[in-house]
Amino acid sequence: MNRYNAEISAGSLMQLESKRIAMLLLTDPDERAWRNAIETENILQKKTPATARRQATLLRRRLRTLNPRALRMIVERESEVSIQLLLAAAVKHSQLLGDFMLRVYANRQRRLEPALAPIDWQDFVSECTHHDAAVADWTDATKAKLFQVIVRILAEAKYLESARSMKLTPPSLHPDVRRYLSAHDETYVLDCLERTR
Repeated sequence: MNRYNAEISAGSLMQLESKRIAMLLLTDPDERAWRNAIETENILQKKTPATARRQATLLRRRLRTLNPRALRMIVERESEVSIQLLLAAAVKHSQLLGDFMLRVYANRQRRLEPALAPIDWQDFVSECTHHDAAVADWTDATKAKLFQVIVRILAEAKYLESARSMKLTPPSLHPDVRRYLSAHDETYVLDCLERTR
């Protein structure tokens, strides 16, 4: 199995959509109920069924890395807790995102450099090919889209001031999020979210 995949390119954290998918997952829907919610009821409010299916599939895979308690926290808690748990789920689902946070973001932070730069991404992807040969087969368009989505995720999670400036603004991890991750031995995820501070 490959270490990295490009699946994250299908979307950023999408907090509102993620909350709706989390609520749906808490009902433990069968495939028919899932399809009805996504395609007929259009709970994600997308223009086409294809877009709804693609984003719902990504969010379901991402959110299934968390347990029902975390899903309830995403649905019920304040934005800070919700978005940090969504970031944790994204890291669990995409080692590409996690490794970028550990290797690139954290290094910039340690060197007291104020912002990310596109060259960081090029160097990172080049390094990734040494860990996973399949990365070499990604098109330039795929690589560009991945960088765009990862930057957007970091901006949504308040790790960057904005996707445009790419200025580093690492937040403190909410104590409840830290407790949840610690209780579930999520050492890698905690490293990704906290070594950037």
